[in-house]
Parts: sequence; C-alpha cells; structure tokens
Amino acid sequence: MILLENATFLDPVSGEARPGTHVLIEGDTVREVSDRPLSSASAERVDLGGRTLMPGLIDCHVHVVAAIVNLSQQAVLPDALVAFRAAGIMRDMLMRGFTTVRDLAGATHALRVAWEEGLYTGSRLNICGKALSQTNGHGDGRGRYDTRHQPRGLGALCRVADGVDAVRRACREELRHGADYIKVMANGGVASPTDPIAYLQYSEAELRAIVEEAEMAKTYVAAHLYTDEAIARAVRCGVLSLEHCNLIQPETAKAAAKAGCIAVPTLVTYQALKEEGASLGLPPESVAKIDDVRLAGLRSLETMRDAGLTMAFGTDLLGAMHRRQSEEFSIRAEVLSPLEIIRSATTVAARLLRMEGKIGVIAPGAWADMIVVDGDPLKDVRILARGGEVLPALIQAGRFVKRELH
Repeated sequence: MILLENATFLDPVSGEARPGTHVLIEGDTVREVSDRPLSSASAERVDLGGRTLMPGLIDCHVHVVAAIVNLSQQAVLPDALVAFRAAGIMRDMLMRGFTTVRDLAGATHALRVAWEEGLYTGSRLNICGKALSQTNGHGDGRGRYDTRHQPRGLGALCRVADGVDAVRRACREELRHGADYIKVMANGGVASPTDPIAYLQYSEAELRAIVEEAEMAKTYVAAHLYTDEAIARAVRCGVLSLEHCNLIQPETAKAAAKAGCIAVPTLVTYQALKEEGASLGLPPESVAKIDDVRLAGLRSLETMRDAGLTMAFGTDLLGAMHRRQSEEFSIRAEVLSPLEIIRSATTVAARLLRMEGKIGVIAPGAWADMIVVDGDPLKDVRILARGGEVLPALIQAGRFVKRELH
C-alpha cells in the first residue's frame, strides 16, 4: 500500500485543484481520496510537498508499432524487431506521463499480454488490431507498380478488405484477435502513396456493415477522416470516433455533436511531418499532401468547440517524431482552455475508451494511474508540453515507475 500525502489534487471532474489532499493506494487501485489525513499501519507514506497530483494522461491516437515514418517499409520488418521497438516507444510514452494509450492501427493483444506479464514497462494499451482499408485506400501502402499482397506481419498497420462480406469478416477476425474497437480508413491520407486527401473511402453500405459488426460486439468504430464530406457521411453511418477532422465545417460539427460523436484532433503530427517528414523517409508524394490538412488544424478546433463537439486528446506521430507527443498540449492551448485540454486527455479520453471510472480519474475503485507535476497545469497547460522534465513521479497500476521526489 502507498499513502500519498500533502498533494494538490487536480481533479478534472470538478475542474478544481485542491491542496491538502491524501490518497491511499491498495494494490493496483485507489482505495480512498480525502481532504483529511488518512491512517494506515502498513502503507508507505510519500509526502508530495504540495505538488500537483493528477490522473495519468491518455493519448487516444497513437501508433506504437510505427517505429519508422515510411509505413510501407515498416510493414515488412520482422515481428521481433517491431515488438522490441514498440516496447521502447511505449516506455517513452509512459515517461511523458501517458499511462494509457489507444493504438489506432497495428498493436496486438499479444503486446498487451506482454505488458500485463511485466515483460516491459510502458503505457497501458487499448487496441483496434489492424485498421481496415479498401484497396487504394489510406491503409493500402502499395505504390503504383506494386502488385504484391498487403503485408500482414506485426509491422503492418492495416489490412485490406473490399465489399460488405469481406469487411464483416475482417471486423469479426479483429475482434476475435482481441480488438477493443474497430478502426476504418474512410478518407484519403498523408502517409499513403496513391490516395489524395479528398478521396472518399468505403461505400456507405460497407461503413454501415462495419458499424453494425462493432455494435453487435458492444463496441464502436473509429474512422480516419479529414474532409467535411467524409466526416458527414461517417456520422450518418454511425461512426462514433472521428479521427483528425482538420477540414470539418460548422454544420457537420453540429450534426456530429448531436449524434454523440467524439472527435480526436491530432495536430502535432502535421507540424512534425512538415518539419521532419522528408528527412525521416516520408515519400515525396506524402510530403506534398501535408499542408492540405496542416494549415486548417487550429481552425478545426474552434469549429468543433463552438459546435459543442466533444474532443479527446490524440497525437498520431510516427517514428522518431514520437518524442514530440507532449507538444500537442501547447498547440491546443492556442485555442482551448487548460481545463478543456486536461479533460480531453483524462475524463473525455476515458469515456471514448469506455473505461470511465477506471482511468482518467483519481477516485475510489479507479486504477492507480497518476502523475506528479511540478507546476499548475490549470493555470498553464503548456507545462505538460515539457513531458517527463516536469514529472518527478509517475505511478501506474499502483506502482512507482518514476520516483525523483526531493
């Protein structure tokens, strides 16, 4: 047992920072949170000296198996190499305060089991397995002259399936393999070689079939989307999680909010791709598409906020650019309030992952995932953009994974 004393508790539920808070951890869960001293004969007492204590952060759009930027090359790497690299990526994410991440294509149930068995230290995983893509879609990494079948190893983020029957089977297979939800590529993208941003992908019949399969399994669909047209049809078809949304317009944002959707903007990746993509191996045809979505990013935040569309925190980085994960806090701070951003990475993220009450909060019965911050993110959320530099302590599943309190 661990007893955290003298903490300033940043509670994203109430939106308040409460000094003089005490938290008792038993095993991997929170047992008690109190504004009065707690007693325990067996607990280790840890004085936080008034530092900010808040729930562990949640990144709702990552690619933990994407250790290099060129995804076509990534797809054919040996599984063992991909797995070891993924473990390193997740360790670094955890050290930046992200105790849970939702992988949007590629991570497997086996990686999660390895974490549960303590074979590596890293972020807790929520997965979709392989994302679904049509032929010549955002998940089809083959170039103009490549006639090979799509790779299916651990390094491949997606699987190609065409037609209603094929997408139903693909959904069922990913769920059988341990997927928590289904991911579909429903629009053109940057990292894929042959599909312009404006391309609509999958027919509405296919999208509705995918949504039906997810709903029968009591889960939901996340879709890669940029253009307003693509977002609107995804909402019509029942997609819940709207990824990116850079080109969304007000009426579509209002319709998405009315339908109960959650958007996951990922603005840092476009800045990183613009500055580093070419030097890290992003193909020229992909580099040429970056500004189509990058320049609209901040405006999309305003559009979604004004429409009342709930937003979760995401980053979508690849390869060496993963190190820039925490910069998303600073980018969003140009438009959104600190509390809105903090909730996007805690309570809203937990709702999207359907793990409310277990992550994103510090409350009795929740998993003991929490971070200690030097500074007050409610006053300046940009503090969190500094990552591990301002986090002297990290607790995941009731265990200190970093402890540098002085």
